[in-house]
Amino acid sequence: MKLDIFNHIFPQAFYQRALEVVPNGKDMFKRVRDIPYIVDLDERFRIMDRFDDYAQVICLGSPPIEVFGPPPVSTEMARLANDGMAELVAKYPMRFPAFIASLPMNDPAGLLRETERAIGELGAVGVQVFTNVLGAPLTAPETLPLFDLMAKLDRPIWLHPARGADFADYKKETKSHYEIWWTLGWPYETSAAMAHMVFEGLFDKHPELKVITHHMGGMIPYFEGRVGPGWDLLGTRTSDQDYSLVLKRLKKRPLDYFKMFYADTALFGARKATELGLDFFGVDNVMFASDAPFDPEKGAAYTRWTIEIIDALDITPAQRYAIYEGNARRLLKLK
Repeated sequence: MKLDIFNHIFPQAFYQRALEVVPNGKDMFKRVRDIPYIVDLDERFRIMDRFDDYAQVICLGSPPIEVFGPPPVSTEMARLANDGMAELVAKYPMRFPAFIASLPMNDPAGLLRETERAIGELGAVGVQVFTNVLGAPLTAPETLPLFDLMAKLDRPIWLHPARGADFADYKKETKSHYEIWWTLGWPYETSAAMAHMVFEGLFDKHPELKVITHHMGGMIPYFEGRVGPGWDLLGTRTSDQDYSLVLKRLKKRPLDYFKMFYADTALFGARKATELGLDFFGVDNVMFASDAPFDPEKGAAYTRWTIEIIDALDITPAQRYAIYEGNARRLLKLK
């Protein structure tokens, strides 16, 4: 089976409420409203049926839950999303064998309660978080306990990039132009979030912590030289803080921690990037994902292109099985 572990859907009740809460949502919410596949199940199933032995582990698309408003709005939206996801999995188990929970990340106590409810009561296989919480790092004191809880539950965290046009490319501008915030900003967001997790010592504290990075780990595989030998010199380029103390505190080289992340194949049809990511993370840490339905065809192209790339890779049948299905079943504890 081809088990797509990072694709997006809006359950009907959640979607209707989202339109009420943010009727004129911008940036990515503007984008998703124009794609029938993300809400219309008939359209989704019609496209899914083009691919043999294909199923989806479902999760919400952008924007992050906390964009809809402060608690209790965000908390309500997370519950609506997770209840809807659980209903879809129960009704269509062959198409949707599992779902990933969404969290109100701007509600420090509520996000922990919703994590335990979604996983313990609804059967979620993990949680999705975005690379920042309304501009704050995931490793801020308010959200750091989530990592402790996920390590305790032994469930993975899906890491999705988030950045909007209001994040300027230059100090003297007030916005990002040409959708640079998405094309280049999202890979940076993913990489920066990964770096904060590494240097905060999360993998020393929780060696079995499982974080699945969208889009093959952002920029990290391409910048292995900077992440490796470059960050071995952490602190030599900084005058106002002694970062050498961070290196002394960590038990491994920074590069070794980055290789502990998991990554997916959602690379929009880029074969060389797929090969580079596989070389960096290793076959056992890479899983099939399409990022459907955000392709130019509104649902089919990214899935088709990604399957074509994986099928053409110079790897063994066992390795191909691991990418398509085996790694996901092991990590998500699927039968």
